[in-house]
Amino acid sequence: MGGVINWAAGPGEIDVAQAEPPLVLALDVGSSSTRAALFDGRGRRLGGTLHQVPYRLETTPDGGASLDPDRLVDAVAETIDDALPAAPDAAVQAVGVSTFWHSLMGVDRDGHARTPVYTWADTRAATAAAHLRETLDAEGHHRRTGTVVHSSYPLSKLVWLQRAMPDVTAGVHRWLSFGEYLFLTLFGDATCSISMASGTGLFDQTRLTWDPTALDAAGIAPDDLSPIGDEPMVGLRPAFAARWPALAHAAWFPALGDGACSNLGSGAIGRGRLAVTIGTTGALRLLWAGDPVPPPPGLWLYRLDARHVLLGGALSEGGNLYDWVCTRFRLPDPPELDAALAAMPPDSHGLTWLPLLAGERSPGWAPHARGALAGMTLDTSPVAILRAAMEAVAYRVALVARLLDAAAPGERTIIASGSALLRNPIWLQILSDVLGRPLLAGAAPEASLTGAALMALARLPREAGGQPDLLDRIAAGPIPAAARYDPDPRRHQTYQAAIARQEALYRRLIADAG
Repeated sequence: MGGVINWAAGPGEIDVAQAEPPLVLALDVGSSSTRAALFDGRGRRLGGTLHQVPYRLETTPDGGASLDPDRLVDAVAETIDDALPAAPDAAVQAVGVSTFWHSLMGVDRDGHARTPVYTWADTRAATAAAHLRETLDAEGHHRRTGTVVHSSYPLSKLVWLQRAMPDVTAGVHRWLSFGEYLFLTLFGDATCSISMASGTGLFDQTRLTWDPTALDAAGIAPDDLSPIGDEPMVGLRPAFAARWPALAHAAWFPALGDGACSNLGSGAIGRGRLAVTIGTTGALRLLWAGDPVPPPPGLWLYRLDARHVLLGGALSEGGNLYDWVCTRFRLPDPPELDAALAAMPPDSHGLTWLPLLAGERSPGWAPHARGALAGMTLDTSPVAILRAAMEAVAYRVALVARLLDAAAPGERTIIASGSALLRNPIWLQILSDVLGRPLLAGAAPEASLTGAALMALARLPREAGGQPDLLDRIAAGPIPAAARYDPDPRRHQTYQAAIARQEALYRRLIADAG
């Protein structure tokens, strides 16, 4: 099947009657919603099968940000219930799963949840991270594991939990991510994929094993974690097999990190393609087949699988900031809001945002960072605050882009993904102007979901319709794009001065205070 996916036009959506085997169910479990859809053997989503269940993080004043694991399983199951009726019984060959990175939860010996799902946004481990930075070789840890010592990673959360909740941790038999818990619930056992392990701060990126030094710092042993493996599971527990006959014999591949799936789903694979994503949060990522490289300060290194590495930086801000401003300032609905935003010249508001409402990850990883807005006057309007927020997020992307360009020089095509970005042409143009480079809006609106489906197709045995060379063909093929945004040189210069202003405010309020 050499001409499998027509990336020039994008994966597309087709009628169920047009589907070519094998059929794949894809799941994408995010921090604000979970989605499911069916895809055919050419990577095309089947019309009418995309279903979504939204939810919210449970937050606390002390920095908590968690999810109820059993409610999350129920949300995933609900999306599967809604997606499957379009497929004939026993027609689905494989299930691909994408989940948010850096989650941590504990289960008892019977596999029951002992804790909530602690997400990357939970900052309560900041003190534990500070202690680890004093006791660990932070540079060596970054070089081996690809992660900085920060509250967003499971390493720091394990130290925090053992100190703050010893009665809870004493009853934990196994620590795992939500993707593993989903499989534990559905199958009675689970492995941790290389991809999910790579984002824990507990994994050696070169040896592809749990890192002994990190485990010792966390106070755990390898047996306290799931075994690492990318092999599929088959044979749902009887209740789930009866609930989903079409999946009774499907191969379920262990959950992968959503960022890596997003790159793949948008066609951003290869050293010449850079993905920028703004969904709930933001990220800039470079995915390629090859050996890992030592990540420079400010960036991380994760994996899609044993063959593909992912170098990039992640922001704690994105669509969450946009929604926060719209809600708090009661802004009008589009198109009135869009017209007002588009009419405002770049940086004409005089505002400087530090958009760190959920703390900072890349590039500074300051554990005590908080949001700030400077420059308001009696004439400042809510629309100006929103425009400044959108520009501020783009500035943070540009800072990460500088680090990536220095670490891995070269000419690259930039591909945009993420629902918050793709549905907002104004933000796409702002980002192109800030970066000073053309931007392609990805053709796959659900890039992580699509990436999960493509990985399942690539991992299926050839006799079952699998395509082992699929990722190589995507990397060598044309890039799917819905639109192109070219930068304006004058706006780019205006934004460079605004970036410098943001950096100066950061130094005064964040860097110097640390």
